[in-house]
Amino acid sequence: MIARRIPACRRNGAAGRPPEDPTRARKPQGFRPLVYQATAILYLSPNINHPVMEHRLFPELFRIGNFVVTTFGLMMFLSFVTGAWILGKQLERYGQPKELAWDFLAWVAVAGIIGAKIYYLALHPADLAANFWGSVFSRGGLVWYGGLIGGVIAYYVQVRSRKLPVAVMFDATAPCIAIAYAVGRIGCFLVGDDYGRYTEGPLGVRFPEGSAPPSSAGYLRGLGEDIPASIPDSAIVPVHPTQLYEVGLAGIMFMILWRLGSKRGLRSGQLFAVFLGMYGILRFFIEFVRAKSDRFVLGLSTSQIMSIALLIIAAWLWHRQSTAKPAPLTAHATARPVAAR
Repeated sequence: MIARRIPACRRNGAAGRPPEDPTRARKPQGFRPLVYQATAILYLSPNINHPVMEHRLFPELFRIGNFVVTTFGLMMFLSFVTGAWILGKQLERYGQPKELAWDFLAWVAVAGIIGAKIYYLALHPADLAANFWGSVFSRGGLVWYGGLIGGVIAYYVQVRSRKLPVAVMFDATAPCIAIAYAVGRIGCFLVGDDYGRYTEGPLGVRFPEGSAPPSSAGYLRGLGEDIPASIPDSAIVPVHPTQLYEVGLAGIMFMILWRLGSKRGLRSGQLFAVFLGMYGILRFFIEFVRAKSDRFVLGLSTSQIMSIALLIIAAWLWHRQSTAKPAPLTAHATARPVAAR
């Protein structure tokens, strides 16, 4: 191919700007391009066959012999630690020792994992029958609602055994659970778990081999997804990255709960009721774009049924606590700067 000679005025713009001096230092482009490049390198790789991105999985951080540290395990650990740290801040607001948060951490973490595993096995009895011990001690197979139930029971037992105010102590957990949930869902995204339904929209992400399981057309058809017949079963198709949707929504929920927790007016126990209601709504609607096989009643999943139950509990708890004492916020929790008074 013979390149055409382009006049200088066209090469340098309509106004005939002089050519740029190659020895002149370029103006720094700022931090944003570096963020874009890092994101592209670490998480995403372009796919020329479809205007969506293919997610690069990071299931393992490192391995020493048979000991494996997974990204999901790390994010689960960080979710508990982050939640405990926020709980300490909340306890200070309510005039309770912040050290209690770390005393509760191990109990809540262990009970939450056990509850998540029991809930999963209850939904998948075939796995239990096929390989009982393998299913019980496998790293996978954890369900959030089971973890919530197990963690709440352990927390309640610890609060009662120490003769602490139950409603106040549960109010303190409201923003903590929200932020812990957001951190944990990042782990789900990194290992390609709990993704959404098939989509042709711009937010679609492909989860390749190595996911649990990959977002193949055949797998999604087995869940009842309507995928064009021209796409073979082996093809990896784009799906909703519902994990990231939940990360964003849980982050918003955390900010709302954190803000409400610093305001007077709520009765003891009502902040926890707000959390239950907000999470029930979040999970109910996010389930409509989740790739699920457990849709039984009117096309609703088991998590949506649990979400409805959670909303009922939230409404009951809000009404029940409407006559309780106001939340005992300390002076520094609601203090404003002198200039703002």
